[in-house]
Amino acid sequence: MVLYTAPFPNSCLSALHAVSWALIFPCYWLLDRLVASFIPIACQKRQRADDPCYLQLLCTVLFAPVYLALLVASLPFAFVGFLLWSPLQSARRPYIYSRLEDKGPAGGAALLSEWKGTGPGKSFCFATANLCLLPDSLARLNNVFHTQARAKEIGQRIRNGASRPQIKIYIDSPTNTSISAASFSSLVSPQGSDGVARAVPGSIKRTASVEYKGDSGHHSSDEAANGPASGDPAEGGSLEDACIVRIGGEDGGRPPEADDSASAGQARNGAGGGSRGQTPNHSQRDGDSGSLGSPSASRESLVKARDGGSGEPGATNSKLPYKASGVKKAAARKRRHPDEAFDHEVSAFFPANLDFLCLQEVFDKRAAAKLKAQLHGYFEYILYDVGVYGCQGCCSFKCLNSGLFFASRYPIMDVAYHCYPNGRGSDGLASKGALFLKVQVGSTPQDQRIVGYISCTHLHALPEDSAIRCEQLDLLQDWLADFRKSTSSSSTANPEELVAFDVVCGDFNFDNCSSDDKLEQQHSLFTHYKDPCRLGPGEEKSWAIGTMLDTDNLYDEDVCTPDNLQKVLETEEGRREYLAFPTSKSPGAGQKGRKDLLKGNGRRIDYMLYAEEGLCPDWKAEVEEFSFITQLSGLTDHLPVAMRLMVSAGEEEA
Repeated sequence: MVLYTAPFPNSCLSALHAVSWALIFPCYWLLDRLVASFIPIACQKRQRADDPCYLQLLCTVLFAPVYLALLVASLPFAFVGFLLWSPLQSARRPYIYSRLEDKGPAGGAALLSEWKGTGPGKSFCFATANLCLLPDSLARLNNVFHTQARAKEIGQRIRNGASRPQIKIYIDSPTNTSISAASFSSLVSPQGSDGVARAVPGSIKRTASVEYKGDSGHHSSDEAANGPASGDPAEGGSLEDACIVRIGGEDGGRPPEADDSASAGQARNGAGGGSRGQTPNHSQRDGDSGSLGSPSASRESLVKARDGGSGEPGATNSKLPYKASGVKKAAARKRRHPDEAFDHEVSAFFPANLDFLCLQEVFDKRAAAKLKAQLHGYFEYILYDVGVYGCQGCCSFKCLNSGLFFASRYPIMDVAYHCYPNGRGSDGLASKGALFLKVQVGSTPQDQRIVGYISCTHLHALPEDSAIRCEQLDLLQDWLADFRKSTSSSSTANPEELVAFDVVCGDFNFDNCSSDDKLEQQHSLFTHYKDPCRLGPGEEKSWAIGTMLDTDNLYDEDVCTPDNLQKVLETEEGRREYLAFPTSKSPGAGQKGRKDLLKGNGRRIDYMLYAEEGLCPDWKAEVEEFSFITQLSGLTDHLPVAMRLMVSAGEEEA
């Protein structure tokens, strides 16, 4: 399949579209600024209440007439531009494909050679997030603002979180044999003051976060906890490299997977040179991100193996015993539940070695371009500006695209997009739909392609329209079945492709605990795909939390940084205060009724589902890790979620 790298099939149409949009944009921008000036966010409301002479109010009074006058003057040009723009949409393609080719060891071509479909299996990491990158006037309705600046900052945080080297930690103790939380922990790569990696005793099995020092963004106060803004990707190295650290016990034994030579080699690789998308590790001063002395450092940033700042090869880290004790506490807190087969946690960072990223509500095209520019520092393949405009492909006129955005480290083979035809009200102005992708993740020694399917969607939002969402879920299943059938080049007798995974994710706009969402909770999608957080219709697992934040409290000091939000969401009291909870349509609930409504852990409307059937025979997919991520605190009103899936041959594990 040919992937579309431009929105129009020829340069002439592209030029006409550019002219039409140049005529429309001034009117669009002025209208957005005018409306936004009258929609204050929560912190501005508080400042206005405390100070009647608040500067923002004065600016509104002064600039609103100017915006209005210029808006009126731009209307004739916008009208002419619209007459030219609207018919062009019939020739517009439904997405734009962008590839920033990387020939290094972290590039897509190199990744394909890593897995041949044999051996112990291969893990793949998926993440989904709703970013609320709307025009600023609409974003303010969700208590977020500065869409363009947020887009850049979001891209930087995701890139810095995902490009951390993978670190695995084992605890050797007579009383504690558990493994610390997998690949979502945030240890810093061991290195000396000269930036050279040092091998520290031990072995590891979990990921660490590498905190980076780069150009400051508009949220510079949060950079220490979130992974700072930028920095050009370095060359060489592999994202799969792991730094090995072992917390020794009394017996001095070693884990079965690693030996000392492997530990030293992997430690050197983990910090020696970043791959494309991996920001260089600078020597960190006291108070820098990742430092134990920094008040904003993550609680999980417990190990930072340094050679006492001396830079001498033989120097030892005298603080290691103290940090080992801290790691033991982290491991105890995140010990695997006896009734659960995988790790789960609230994490302050995106998972290391993130493979696939599915985003929703990236509606603003300028914001999408900024986000793409940042994410291309880590993801080689990106799809953006997905959807249709005008009256093309859907029943009603569409002012906004679908808001879907996809990024991958692996090559994209096929793409399909479908617009839901039944959106209504304010949701009908956007071309919400489903994006289907087929990616290649490896090849067998017999030159059979190993592929995976990923579906990203954003369902109807109006809470009273359960029937519409169920219809959209029906369409989603039908479209996905057609996509798999049309893109499959295999036959049962002579398979050319082996399917490793089938994942469905996105913002479903219903939860699994609201009594008003019973219709969606019982949909057949959940019989074909498994939800790691769900026990059954209306019943969540005890550790699952809501992904929808209470928009009134987004900028409270207790949750304004990823680390603070992580701490808050690990407590029941914090979840009750800062997460959105289901509400009932029944009036007159009263205070006692309100307390009853707060049972549970909030509204989880962002889903990550995977199929256990329809894969290659004798292969199976199992969840290794699941996390709720706080790294985008203050930037969106949703919590991203991530899942690491292990694909292996069932016969080998038997």
